[in-house]
Amino acid sequence: MDLKLETPPQHQDAQPGLESEMHPQPIYIRDDYKGSGKLQDKIALITGGDSGIGRAVSVHFAREGADLAIVHHPREIEDAQKTKSLVEAEGRRCLLIAGDLRNPSFIRQVVAQVIDQYHHINILVNNAANHVEQHEFTDITDQQLIETFELNILAMFRLVKLALPHMGAYDCIINTTSVVSYRGSKALIDYASTKGAVTAFTRSLSQHLVERSIRVNAVAPGPIWTPLIVATKTEEEVAKFGQGTPLERVGQPAEVAPAFVFLASEDASYMTGQVMHVNGGEVVNT
Repeated sequence: MDLKLETPPQHQDAQPGLESEMHPQPIYIRDDYKGSGKLQDKIALITGGDSGIGRAVSVHFAREGADLAIVHHPREIEDAQKTKSLVEAEGRRCLLIAGDLRNPSFIRQVVAQVIDQYHHINILVNNAANHVEQHEFTDITDQQLIETFELNILAMFRLVKLALPHMGAYDCIINTTSVVSYRGSKALIDYASTKGAVTAFTRSLSQHLVERSIRVNAVAPGPIWTPLIVATKTEEEVAKFGQGTPLERVGQPAEVAPAFVFLASEDASYMTGQVMHVNGGEVVNT
């Protein structure tokens, strides 16, 4: 499968972006990816699981034998329904939960619905995030700052607190951080700050949960072809997106999701507090 696809100029005005309106469509799983039961009968809760990296993780988890609960923004219902159909095509169950993770009461509702349906949580993937580019630091409003931190890091704290009572030994948490946590971003200062917080959260929480035998790790993607890109960048920026990496191309969600599979499986039983870098070859301080 050729993963080096052209990304023609395009832009979506509303956030979060919709995968159904992207062209070409992101590759969420390779045709030749073979599941081997690495996550057989596990229950996975994935935020932002409807599209982009979240969809890819959902489909890979399903192919590895997991049942899914996917949290998504109400505007993304079409993408979410598509992901649900893909999961069910793998013979696994998929619960969709729509709402705003910036709302603590919704997070309580999420966990309640998952436990009502599945009774426990084996894998928690904190993936949902958003960013708004501002080329002038002074243009970052207090409202933007609050909304970015509420979704990108505070929601993780709140969700983990509520999920932990329903997790046990050998379960795991995987957080999505970013390459910008390590190298920064002049136009995404608030977003990069939250991703730095996610990295520190991952390392600190892992130490806290060692005695409970719950592993906590993270994945730091680089430039990946997802709806967030076409909803936040100009048409010209989209056309060049990812070309500055050593691999000289944008990455596909299908190239990130196997890192989540690894971290969720027993293959990673000796890893906690770590970050896997899937970024097209950029060397960063780990």
